Amino acid sequence: MDIDLDSMSRAELTKLKADVEKALDRVGAREFQVAREAAEKAAREYGFSLTELANASPKTKAKAAAKYRNPDDANQTWSGRGRKPQWVKDAEDNGVDIATFAI
Repeated sequence: MDIDLDSMSRAELTKLKADVEKALDRVGAREFQVAREAAEKAAREYGFSLTELANASPKTKAKAAAKYRNPDDANQTWSGRGRKPQWVKDAEDNGVDIATFAI
C-alpha cells in the first residue's frame, strides 16, 4: 500500500492520522486480549489464576541483624554489610578497632 503523502492536503493528512490512531487502538486492544488469554492459559497450566500471580508479592530478604553498635548513640547500628556508616569511618580514622563496637 503506497500512499503519496506529499500530494495530500492538510485535511486529508489529518483524517488519515486520526484513522491510523483509531486502527492502532483497535489492534492494541486485540493484541492485549490475545496476550491476556495466553497468560491466563499459561497460569492455568501451572495451577494458578492470573490474578493470583499478579497479586503475589515477591519474597523479600530478611534484614541482616546488627553486628556493631555506636557506643555514643545506641540507636545507630550496622550489620557489617554494605557501605560503612560515618560513625564507623570516623572511629577507624581515629585508630579505633571496629571489633570494639561488636554487639
